[in-house]
Parts: sequence; C-alpha cells; structure tokens
Amino acid sequence: MVLLDGYSLSAKQLFKLCFGDDKVGVSDLTIEKVEKSFNFLSAVNSRYNIYGINTGLGPMAQYSIEEQQLLDLQYNLIRSHHTGFPHYLGPAECKAVFLARLNSLVRGHSAVSKELIFHMVSMFNSGIVPCIPLHGGVGASGDLVQLAHLAAVVIGEGICYFNGNIIQAEEAYKLCGLTAKKLVLREGLAMMNGTSAMTGLAAINLEFAFTALGWNLAFSVMINELMEAFNDHYSVELNAVKKHQGQMIIAAAARKILEDSPLVRSRNNFWEKDQSDEFFREKVQEYYSLRCIPQILGPIYDTLLNGNRIIEDELNSSNDNPITDIESSNIYHGGNFHGDYISLEMDKLKLVMTRATMLSERQLNYLLNNRLNQKLPSFINLSVLGLNFGLQGMQFTATSTTAENQTLSASSYVHSISCNNDNQDIVSMGFNAATIAARVIDNTFEVLAIEAIAVIQAVDALDLQGKLSSYSNNVYKELRNLFPVIGSDRITSQEMEAIKDYLKNTRQEILN
Repeated sequence: MVLLDGYSLSAKQLFKLCFGDDKVGVSDLTIEKVEKSFNFLSAVNSRYNIYGINTGLGPMAQYSIEEQQLLDLQYNLIRSHHTGFPHYLGPAECKAVFLARLNSLVRGHSAVSKELIFHMVSMFNSGIVPCIPLHGGVGASGDLVQLAHLAAVVIGEGICYFNGNIIQAEEAYKLCGLTAKKLVLREGLAMMNGTSAMTGLAAINLEFAFTALGWNLAFSVMINELMEAFNDHYSVELNAVKKHQGQMIIAAAARKILEDSPLVRSRNNFWEKDQSDEFFREKVQEYYSLRCIPQILGPIYDTLLNGNRIIEDELNSSNDNPITDIESSNIYHGGNFHGDYISLEMDKLKLVMTRATMLSERQLNYLLNNRLNQKLPSFINLSVLGLNFGLQGMQFTATSTTAENQTLSASSYVHSISCNNDNQDIVSMGFNAATIAARVIDNTFEVLAIEAIAVIQAVDALDLQGKLSSYSNNVYKELRNLFPVIGSDRITSQEMEAIKDYLKNTRQEILN
C-alpha cells in the first residue's frame, strides 16, 4: 500500500500505481491535517463571504448564495461542467488524474472532509476510476471539465471504468458495495478547481518519455556498433569539455553499452598517415545521426530531468482556490489552479520527443539507404532484390508519423483564448498540451519500433548475431523473439504493434 501525504508522491510512484495493482491509503497524521482544515472552514464560513461556498463562481462570484442553497451550489457546479464528449483517456491515465487530485486534497489546504478522502481511497482501491474526457479543459481555474467528470462519479453520477468496462457510476457502486459521497461545504469546488488532470497525465507522459529515450540511446549505439564506427564520439575527453550534464550522462551510458564490444574502433591507427594518402576510402567522421548522439539526446535528457522536478512539484501542491491556512487562520484567494507550469513543460516534452523521433527516422533512413551506409542491401532486403521490398513500406509509416509529430509539436502554452465572460482572460491550455504530448510520445514509440526492426534486420544482414556487445546482444535477442527476420515479404502490422508494446513497457535502465 502506498500512503498518500500530499508532499512526497513521485512521478514514478504514480506511474506504478496506475499500471499496477497496488492500493493506496492515508496516515492518521494526514487525516488530522485534513480535519483541521475542514473544521476551520466550517467554523468561519457563515461569518464571511468565501468564494465558492456562499458566493457564485467565476464571473458570477458577485452573487450571494442563500444558506439553504449552499449544497445545491456544489452539485450544480459539477453537473453544469460535466460537458466533455464521451472520448476518454485510457484507464491508467484516468487513474493518474484521480490520484493526482486525491494527493492534492490530502495536503490539508482544501478544507474537504475526511469522509471525502476515505471515500476516494475506497473508490480507487475498489477499482472505480472516473472516465476523464479528452476535451474541455482550458487549464485555468483548474481542469474544470475533466475534474467535473471525476467529481460526478464521486457523487454517484457519470461514467467510470470498472473491471475493464465503462459503466455508470451508480452501477459500479452497487457491484462493490459502496455508496456515493454526499457533499459538504465546498467539496464540489475543491475536487474541480485544480490542475490535477493535466498533472496526472503529465506524470504518465514523463515516464513514457524516459522509456523512449532509453531506446533511442540503445538503437543509436547499436547502429554505431553495426557500422564499426569510431569510439571517440562517446569518449570522456570529448564530452567533458562541453559542460552539459545530459550530454555527459548520455555519453557515459553509451560507453557502458559498448564496454565489451569487439566492433567499435579506436581512431588511433586511422591517423597514421601514409604519404600516398590522397583520398580516404572510409569516412573520417560519421553522419551526424550517428556521431552526435550525446549532443542530441543530452538536451532531451536534461529537459526530462527538469520536467520531472516541475511535475512532481505540481503533483505535491495545493492547486485549488481558495486555500485555507491553519497556521495563519486565514483563507487566501488567488490562482493556484493556473496550469502554466505544466503547460510549458508539456510543450517542451512535445518538442524534445519530436526531436527524438526525427533522430530515429534519420537513423532508419541511413540503415535503409545502401548508398549511405555502404554495408547493407537496399531497404535491408534479405531476399530477391526487385521482387521483394524489405523494409521499404515501413519507412513510409515512420516518415509520415515523424511529420505528424512535427506538426503536433506546435505550442499550446502560447495559444490562450479568453473565455468565461473574460474572467479567464489568459489561460494555460495545459490539458491540451498534455494530451497532445501523449500522442507525440505514442507516435515516437511507433517510429522506434520500426527502427528496432531495421536494427535487428541489419544484424542478420551482416551476420553479427552474438558478435555485438553483451548489452546489444540481449536487445537483439529480445526483439528477435517478437519479430522474426523478414525474408520474403509478409504482412507485419501486428508484429510491429507487438514490438511497439514491448518498447513502451520495457524500461532501459542504462540511464538510471
């Protein structure tokens, strides 16, 4: 069981919770903080005008709400914003949204009841996962539409995932013996008014991006190995003189992969000049897509590392409005629901994963073009040239998918559109940024899958099975078990999908 305290949940923990079977809980100390916040607001709410409790919401905040209608306000807020079309995130991503919201609420600054916390814990542990729509959030005043769908399931309305099916929340409660939560105070607003949809999805995106980067590195190094490239590309001396952490880490990981490779070459002997040398029959330096791996993947690594810090800070924050503070016995109104931090990081993630896809596509092109690599048959065709086509068809898919990523990498962060009677006059579009980033990352794995097939096909073409580094040999064997060698042409779509799924769900720990 993972205990949520609102302060220490990592992106990696969240990812494991969403794709595994672990349960969650909360400690007595955490519940004590939640109770203090709730009791404080309960004691003062009748004496003050407090946004979202006894006032209207958004541009209607100037309207006072009668005491007998206070709870109606909370239910009306949820129902009125339950406006997403029924196109949902996957179950794991919906879990991430739910856990991100729960982790924020347990911090003790949202003034929800302990009963709401216990109820949400029971929902998660029973497998009730609110369906979160793909569209609707502008990422300011929180992910209102997405979190309204979450809150609707909490109160027994709306749609949820349960045992692999999409069913009505009311039915799910009956199946697992729970009853819906009856709201008190500002619990409708507290569940909706935050950045948890974009943040939960951002955490999932980040973990998949780290996985993709590991495969980018593995295939990049394997291609250098297959081509018997020089080893100074990854040397300590070359990379240490450019003072970027990511570059040096990528280079060190490459050296680790190649430490027992018999194929990569030292440049020392190459520079022994013969007076008759007028033209070098082999290239003095490799193409950039082989030679500049630390310089290309290094910035991506640094971006992911910084993104991890930003996302985890948001994941462990109180991001609704208003905020109660027990220490000062005060209630603070502001804009912690604004999603700029996540929106900007998701834009960066889109950019760097598109860049990683571009690198894979260029490396694929290098392997398939015999005039470039001067070692392999055209399209790594291991059968009758002209009659068979090798990997020619796969390249079209990789090129098209890379182009789509280039289109999708346009910024969401700078595409604010004013709405809500201009109350929300500058918004983050953070949830859009996160969903588009998820698509970019999934596309990246498709291109990586095709590159993986090309790499193992090249191993067979050069008869290098068992002759690579230990690391590369293991990669070759694992992938070849999933995808038999292509001799005569065959339909490969399902096998390609199997490779993609394997890559997406298998972390290369060389970068950890």
